[in-house]
Amino acid sequence: MIQRLGRILAALALTAATTVAGVTLTAGAAQADGCYTWGRALSQGMSGEDVRQLQIRVAGYPGYAAVLTIDGAFGAATRSAVIRFQQAYGLSADGVAGAQTFNRLYALQDDDCTPANFSYAELNNCNSTWSGGAVSASTARFNALVSMWKLQALRHALGDVNIVISSGFRSAACNNAVGGASNSRHMYGDGVDLVGSPSFCRLAQQARYHGFGQILGPGYPAHNDHTHVAAVGGWSAPNCGI
Repeated sequence: MIQRLGRILAALALTAATTVAGVTLTAGAAQADGCYTWGRALSQGMSGEDVRQLQIRVAGYPGYAAVLTIDGAFGAATRSAVIRFQQAYGLSADGVAGAQTFNRLYALQDDDCTPANFSYAELNNCNSTWSGGAVSASTARFNALVSMWKLQALRHALGDVNIVISSGFRSAACNNAVGGASNSRHMYGDGVDLVGSPSFCRLAQQARYHGFGQILGPGYPAHNDHTHVAAVGGWSAPNCGI
């Protein structure tokens, strides 16, 4: 908690430092934590690893029924996601990722690049090496990271309520042991099962706005006791109107 508070205060100080005589500077970005530092403002038409890192963190803001492509190219979809992120946090919503946007992201992330309210351990209660699934261990771990940032957006949209994860990545052996589908997204690292409050239907309904291509919930076979979200695969939660 102390470490988190310190990082938030540092980010606020950095934001304040970028404002001179009422003019906000967006060209630079200062070191805020041990994860990743942006060195330039980003806008539509730009490309590079810094754009890709931005896309990971705004992957939960693509809009209704959309999924943001993480390709390092700042196109119209990325600009729209940045605007929604800025709106969600009360920033100037111009679609340009500058110091204020980066400082908010710094305040939201931990030193391992996971968002503040989720961790790799929560997304993997099966095989800590991330191996044995349908993709390489590094890909499964990356997919889980993107899912965490989507969940962070979902959590914020629901009023910053606690979201409980009951299952994340599974190796093929783990998936078989729990009777998972043979093509389960859990084996790709991006599948996540959500329980607790808010209600399963509220989770499923809100998830439609946060980059989840697959949403399975109440009314779908074997999903009355949780809501499942993943990167791809379609929506079905009949009891929730989805």
